[in-house]
Amino acid sequence: MSMTDMTDLAAAVRRATLRLSLIYWICMFVADSLLGYFIHIDPLESAPLKFVLFGASALMTYVMSLLLFRMRGLSFTQKALFCFLMTAVTAPIFTAIDFIDYMICKYPQPVKFDPTYSGYMLIEGASMLFGWSCLFVALLYNFEVRDRERRLAAVREEALTAQMRALRYQVNPHFLFNTLNSIAGLIEEGAATRAERMVLSLATFMRATLSLDPMHDVPLADELALQKEYLEIERERFSGRMTFRIDMPAETGGALVPSLILQPLIENAIKHGIGTATGEVEILLKAYREADRLRVVVENDIPPCDTAGNRPPGMGVGLRNVAERLNARFQGDSQFSSGPVAPGRYRVSIDMPWRLA
Repeated sequence: MSMTDMTDLAAAVRRATLRLSLIYWICMFVADSLLGYFIHIDPLESAPLKFVLFGASALMTYVMSLLLFRMRGLSFTQKALFCFLMTAVTAPIFTAIDFIDYMICKYPQPVKFDPTYSGYMLIEGASMLFGWSCLFVALLYNFEVRDRERRLAAVREEALTAQMRALRYQVNPHFLFNTLNSIAGLIEEGAATRAERMVLSLATFMRATLSLDPMHDVPLADELALQKEYLEIERERFSGRMTFRIDMPAETGGALVPSLILQPLIENAIKHGIGTATGEVEILLKAYREADRLRVVVENDIPPCDTAGNRPPGMGVGLRNVAERLNARFQGDSQFSSGPVAPGRYRVSIDMPWRLA
């Protein structure tokens, strides 16, 4: 724990101790006054004596609290023994203050020492002081538990952030590998000008995606605009064979989604739809709200031989990444499914909480 955390903890414990001490000794004052009333001691006449006695006791318990706070690293058994020891020291002081206070109240009349009464006061003082010690130990454990919960939450948040970053940054190498293959294909075909345009588009796209925060959600409209940049890259390779259609109500554009969550889906649709088919392939993106959920669907044509669900090698990498990102981001409050839905048609579906920008 850093020095700043220690200072903050000490200040918080000090404030809580003062509040608890005030409540505790007021309750003890009221309880002792009520008890005195039932044994025929006038609460008003005894109030000044009790005020001095309990005020001094409050100071003693504050010192006891400081000592316990400094020795908070002890085990529970050691703390219990230390509480007994402090009570053994402070209870006689409690009794002595009560006797001296009574002598002052009766002055100049002489006061005899009553062992029986002093014994009762010793037991009463020990009970109150030890009760406070136990209460303060419980307060310390409460602060320790809350501090551990806070630190554990911070560690979990850091772990989630690291996981999200790792999953998010898997997108770029995977996408880059596929795009470079496309550029290499254009070069082999002798389309140097188209390859050059594709390289420039790739640089623009990578610059935009690398600046995105993996823990920051973006509106679906912005995510879609970025994917259109990616489609411009692939259009250089598959011009004339690819159509991209969007079915999305205007209100859906403001819904928040994890950044680059659509990129692997569209990439798979292009690579394993257009890349394996000989004719024109349609890619359809649908997004709509259903109650408090956002549903995003990406469909694409596939060769009829793939309707059994046999995916080409590598097709599961991007989809698995998306599923893991959704699970990490929403902690199980999301659904992901993929597979053929009709002869020559493949669908990937995402279900996540509806949230607006």
